Amino acid sequence: MANIQSAKKRILQNKTRSEINKKRRAMLRGKIKKLQVSVDEKKLDESKRIFLELEPALAKAVNNKLFKKNLVSRTISRMSKKIKSIK
Repeated sequence: MANIQSAKKRILQNKTRSEINKKRRAMLRGKIKKLQVSVDEKKLDESKRIFLELEPALAKAVNNKLFKKNLVSRTISRMSKKIKSIK
């Protein structure tokens, strides 16, 4: 355990920040799964609506360093490709 007060405070900040990041990451993964389900059910309108909400949220997650840039771009690319294939 740290002895210096600033180090103790930093430990608490890291703990709360990691909990917040876990919740945000889980929320985004849930949205991705929701989009995959709607694509599998061939619901075009719902899929487009979810995708339009998800894309900027994932871009913000890259800026907050929740996900890596290539992972997000790959996910967006795959999802848009699947949505375009719905007929």
